[in-house]
Amino acid sequence: MKNKFLLEKVLIIISLSLFLNFQLFAGTTGKIAGKILDADNGEPLIGANVIILGTTLGGATDFEGNYFIINIPPGKYQVKASLVGYNSVITQNVQVNVDQTTKLDFSLQVEAVEMNDILVVATRPIVQKDLTSTQSNISGDDISMLPLESVQSVVNLQAGVVDGHFRGGRIGEVQYLIDGVSANDAFTGSPSMQAEVNSLQEVQVITGTFNAEYGDALSGIVNQVTKLAEDKYEFNFSGYTGDYVSNRSDIFQNIDNFSPTGVHNLQGTFSGPFPGAENVLKFFLSGRHIYDDGYIYGKRMFNPQDSSTFQTDPPIIRATGDDKYVPMNFNETLSLQGKLAFNVGNGKGLVLNALYSDNQYRDYDHIYQLNPDGDYKKFNKSYLLSASYTHVFSNSTFLDVIASGFYSDYKQYVYENPLDPRYVATSWKQGVSGDAFLTGGTENWHFYHTTKTFTGKLDLTSQISQVHQIKTGVEFKYHDVRYEDYQIVIDASTGYKPTLPSPGAFNNNFYESNPYQAAAYIQDKMELDYLIINFGVRFEYFQPDGKYLLNPNNIAALDDLSPPFPDSLFGTASAKYQFSPRLGISYPISKNGAIHVSYGHFFQIPPFEYLYRNPNFRVPLTGDFPENVGNTIGNADLEPQRTVMYEIGLQQEVFEGYGVTITGYLKDIRNLLGSELHVKNEYKKFSKMINIDYGSVKGITLSFEKRFSHGFSATVDYTYQDAKGNASDPNDAFRKAQASPPIETNKQLAPLDWDRTHSLNFTFTAGVPGDYIISSIGRWGTGLPYTPSIQDQRTGLENSDNRPSIFNVDLYMTKYFNVFDKQFSVFLKVFNLFDNANELEVFTDTGRAGYTLELTRSTQQPRGVNTTKEYFTRPDFYSAPRQIVLGASVEF
Repeated sequence: MKNKFLLEKVLIIISLSLFLNFQLFAGTTGKIAGKILDADNGEPLIGANVIILGTTLGGATDFEGNYFIINIPPGKYQVKASLVGYNSVITQNVQVNVDQTTKLDFSLQVEAVEMNDILVVATRPIVQKDLTSTQSNISGDDISMLPLESVQSVVNLQAGVVDGHFRGGRIGEVQYLIDGVSANDAFTGSPSMQAEVNSLQEVQVITGTFNAEYGDALSGIVNQVTKLAEDKYEFNFSGYTGDYVSNRSDIFQNIDNFSPTGVHNLQGTFSGPFPGAENVLKFFLSGRHIYDDGYIYGKRMFNPQDSSTFQTDPPIIRATGDDKYVPMNFNETLSLQGKLAFNVGNGKGLVLNALYSDNQYRDYDHIYQLNPDGDYKKFNKSYLLSASYTHVFSNSTFLDVIASGFYSDYKQYVYENPLDPRYVATSWKQGVSGDAFLTGGTENWHFYHTTKTFTGKLDLTSQISQVHQIKTGVEFKYHDVRYEDYQIVIDASTGYKPTLPSPGAFNNNFYESNPYQAAAYIQDKMELDYLIINFGVRFEYFQPDGKYLLNPNNIAALDDLSPPFPDSLFGTASAKYQFSPRLGISYPISKNGAIHVSYGHFFQIPPFEYLYRNPNFRVPLTGDFPENVGNTIGNADLEPQRTVMYEIGLQQEVFEGYGVTITGYLKDIRNLLGSELHVKNEYKKFSKMINIDYGSVKGITLSFEKRFSHGFSATVDYTYQDAKGNASDPNDAFRKAQASPPIETNKQLAPLDWDRTHSLNFTFTAGVPGDYIISSIGRWGTGLPYTPSIQDQRTGLENSDNRPSIFNVDLYMTKYFNVFDKQFSVFLKVFNLFDNANELEVFTDTGRAGYTLELTRSTQQPRGVNTTKEYFTRPDFYSAPRQIVLGASVEF
C-alpha cells in the first residue's frame, strides 16, 4: 500500500505544462501606490519614476506627486524612486498582498553631491486601511516557520473557521482557488486538490464579504498563490519520517508498536530561468509524496471470505486471518506542480499552469475492525491545467484571458474488478448480531464519479484615476459530470458468483450531465485619503442539464416501466440567475486605525450530486442500501443557495508592531439544501432534495498580532459564534422520519453540528531566522453540540448539550547550518504535544467518548467474538494521538 504509485505517475512531471512569475491573472495580484515629495519643502514632485527592481513594473508621479503600480504578484520587493536632480531612494522589504494596496511614500532630497542610493527598510503596517472585510494574507515565509502541513491547516487557524466551516456555513460553501483558478469539484462542492505548503507564496483567506470578482461561494474564498521563479536558480528539498507516539493503548490498538516510517514525506521545489532562453522563459517545479499509516488499526483475525455463525451452541467460527494489524485510516498522496511562462515583450505574457494530485485513503468503519480487508478503499485523482495571456495596454490598464480545464476522478470499492471472486454474498455479514464486529463479508457496491470543468474567463483591470480602480470581467464554465454506482449481486439466482445487475435497475445507476454556468461582474475600488469604498455587482447564471420527477408520490408507477420513461412524467429544469450587490467601506479614523463595514449577497449552485442523484428514480421496498442510492431522489430543478452577510470591524495599532482587530458579523442563510419526505407505500419512505433549510449565524472575532521583532512574534484569535439552523445536513428530514418512533423535523432554529461557541487559536514563534526557529500552535474550543438520547430515544432537544472542550498544541523546532554556501537544516515536529485525547464524538447517553450506559445494561455477550467493552471502545471518537517526525532539508 505504501509504494503502489507506479513509475508512470512519476513521469507525469515530465509532461506537465510549466508556469512562472510574469503577469498573473485577476485575484492573484496587488498594488503599490503613494506620493513622492520634496524632502526640504514638502512639495509634490512631478514626473518622478518608481520601479520595482528586478521586474519591468513601474510608474511615474502625476501633477500632485501621486503614483501607482498595479498587477504586482504577492511577495516582498525593492522599490526605487528617482528624479533628475534628486538622490534616489530604494525601499526594501515592501510587502504586496493579493487584492490589497500597499501604501509607499517617498521623500527625495536635492542631490548636492553625487552619492549612492539611499536605502530604506519598509515595515508592513499593522493596519491595512483599504481592508473592507475580514481577510488574512499568510505568506509562505510565515507558513514555513509554523508546524503547518497543508493549506487546510492554515485555513483552520483563522478566526471564524471551525474545521473548514466558515462562520457557521456548511462544508462546500467555500471556493478554493489555485493561482486564481477554481480547484473545487462541482460534484461534491469541495476542493479536489490543494497546493502544497512548500510551493506557496501566499494564502489569502476571506471569511467575510468578498468582492464581486469572486462568485459561486456562500461563505468564503481561499486563494492559494504559488511561488514565482526568480532570475537565479533555486532548489529546495526536504524530507521527514516518524510515527505516532502515545501511551493510550487502551484506546488505540497497536499504538505502542513504533514504526520509524509509519509517516514519511519527501518534497522539493526547483525554479529559475530556462537554459538557453533565460530572457524569455522561466520555470517553477514542485512535488510532494506523503504517506501516513494513520492511528487506527484493525486486526486481521478474519478474511472477507470467512463465514461464522453464532446461532448454534457451540458457535461455528471460521477464522483464516493472520492476526496482523492493518491500518484502517491510512492516507497517501502524490502531488506535482509545474509552471512555465513566456515573456513576449511589451508587457505581454503567456502563462501555462499544471497541477496533478493522486490520493488513496480509507475511512475507518468500526464494524470491520476484525475484518479490515472487507471495507472500502477510496481513490481520487485530479488534474488542473490552465493557460493565461496577459496584455498590458498601459501602466494603468491590463487584460487577462484565461482558459482552464479541471478533471477529478473518484473511485470507491473493495476490489477493483467487480467480478472478483473474493466478493461474497451480503448474507455473510449476517452471522453476527448485537454489538459485534463482522467476522467476514465485503462491501458490495462500486461508486465512480468524474467531473470535467472547462472555464473561459476575461478580466479587465484599469486604474482610471488615482482614486478609481475598475475591474470587470466575464466567465463561462461548462461541466461534464458522470456518475455510476452498482451493487455486486451474489445469490442463488447468480449461482453465488459475482454478477452485475442490469442497467436501469435500482442497484445499477448511471448518468451523464452537461450543465453550464456564466457570470459577469463590475466593481470599483475608490481610494481616498479619508475613505476607501469597494462597490460591485455580480450576475450569475446557471443552466442545469436535467429533468426532475413532477410528482414524487407517483414514483411507484415507474417500477412497471423501463427507461427511457415517458416525458410526461418529468419537468425540464429551468435556468437560475441572480444579481448580487457587494459593498465594503473602510474609514481610517487615525494614522493607526480604521473602521470597516461591509454587506453583500451571495449565490451558489448546490453540489451536482444532489441535482442528479438516483437517475433511474428507483426506490426499492426492501434491502440495505447506502443513503445516497436507494432512499433519495435528486432534483435537477433545485434553486441556488443564497446568503446575505453583514460585517463591521475595527483595526487598531496599539503599539508599534502590535495590533488588535475586532469584528462583528451576521449571516442570513436561505434556500439551503434539504430533503422533503414522500411515501411510496405504507412500508417505504423516501426523500426528494429541495430548497427548504435555512439558518442564521452571528459572531464576534477578536484578533491580536505581534509582528516578528526582537526575536519573536505571536498571534491570538478568539471567536464567539452562535450558528443555528433548522438542519445541519441535507438528509436530516429523511433520517428523522426513519427513526423509531419518527422524530419531528425542526420548526425552530437549533445549534448546528459545528457550532463551537468559543474558540481560541494562538501561535508563537521565536528565534533568529537563518540560525534557529522554535514555534508552536495552540487551539482551544468549547465542545460541539450533540443530541442527548438513551437507547436511541431522545432525552433532550436537538443539539441541546455539548461535548467536552478540546485543546491541542503543536511544536516545531529547526536549526540551520551553512555548508559550502548552501543552507542545511534539521527539524523536529510534534503534533498534539501533550497527547490530549480530545473527544470529537461522544456516546449520546453520557456525552463522553469513553463510556456508555450500554456497558451497564448489556447482560448478554454479543453474538460475535468480541466483548461488549471491546465493541464500545471507539478510537474514531478521539483526535489523533501525539505524532513525532524528524527531518532535514537543503536549500541553495
